[in-house]
Amino acid sequence: MKAILALEDGRIFKGQSFGVSGSCVGEVVFNTSMTGYQEILTDPSYKGQIVTMTYPLIGNYGVNKEDIESSKSHVEGFVVRENSLLPSNWRTGGDLAGYLKKNRIIAVEGIDTRALTKHIRLAGSMRAVISTRKERVSALVKRARAWRGLVNVDTVKEVTCRKSYKWCEGIKDEYWPPLGGKVGARTTSPELRATNKRFKVVVYDFGVKYNILRMLYSSGCDPEVVPAATPAEKVLAKKPHGVFLSNGPGDPAGVPYAAAEVAKLVGQVPMFGICFGHQITGLALGGKTFKLKFGHRGANQPVKDLKKGNVLITSQNHNYCVDIESLPGKEVEPYQINLNDNTVEGIRHKRYPIFSVQYHPEASPGPRDGMYLFLEFRKMMEKFWGNKRVKRKAVQRRNVKRLT
Repeated sequence: MKAILALEDGRIFKGQSFGVSGSCVGEVVFNTSMTGYQEILTDPSYKGQIVTMTYPLIGNYGVNKEDIESSKSHVEGFVVRENSLLPSNWRTGGDLAGYLKKNRIIAVEGIDTRALTKHIRLAGSMRAVISTRKERVSALVKRARAWRGLVNVDTVKEVTCRKSYKWCEGIKDEYWPPLGGKVGARTTSPELRATNKRFKVVVYDFGVKYNILRMLYSSGCDPEVVPAATPAEKVLAKKPHGVFLSNGPGDPAGVPYAAAEVAKLVGQVPMFGICFGHQITGLALGGKTFKLKFGHRGANQPVKDLKKGNVLITSQNHNYCVDIESLPGKEVEPYQINLNDNTVEGIRHKRYPIFSVQYHPEASPGPRDGMYLFLEFRKMMEKFWGNKRVKRKAVQRRNVKRLT
């Protein structure tokens, strides 16, 4: 079945459908990863987007139940150069085309993804339509232009959980560093690695990925996931040791309630944010965000730690960035930057136990370059609360009373 990708600027790409039939509209973006297409399809951060894979052969290792990052697929559409018809891997549980059809995803192959990617790099991410129906090209372009887009739109409400829940599963990597140990030290199961003092962490769900929750658990945390609109006083009433701000889709400026509630938590509990959570942290601390021309999406983005001097290989997926110049310099410092465009990749508060990163350490592209951040979060909570349980209760009672 033929398929057409029509961009809002009138550019047309023709190919063949290998997902479900129909049409979809979204923001067309590209991802430079060679693998990880199943994680991409199920990452809530891609809500509202049509994802183009730059690597020419996709689907060659099939799909499985282990590599999903949420309960369902979130991409609006999927574009590849060639879909592999013969997946081969010992973990394979099916092929990509079958997975796309089962999850009702519209996909197209046979498109010159190199030309499409170059066009997006020059013109920027833009609105687009994929259609397998017999429609006029002019009508498709008009439909793309009429779509609302993602700027100042609350996309988080479409992916966040409806009610809170607890997470009790660790990662299955036997080389995960034990608490206080070194990376590469062989250890036992995730449950046994995290048997020391546990820390209760409230996770704001802006579109959280499963592997983030696994790493939190294996770092000695007991995550409780709450909806994105949860008031700060309800979070403090749970008496957490720390608060985690998750990844998520779209424009952080379209979710003003999130930054407003996080701002109330500043100084009350240690906080750690990733990706969208990093942007919300920046807004809550008085900064601003801006939209990148075509975003950062891939598994090999170089990030430099300005204090340590080392460079991390990171996985990224974001359209927006925290404006370094807008941050209050006396209170917040950028400590990591992207070496491709010098945008900020990590910020820390100088007085309070708060830090965040723009990239995804849980995606392990390095493969373990960013894993230490979860242990840093744990150490931050240990230092903040110490061993004085009575003091912790008194402080949190005072915080709840102040907010209410």
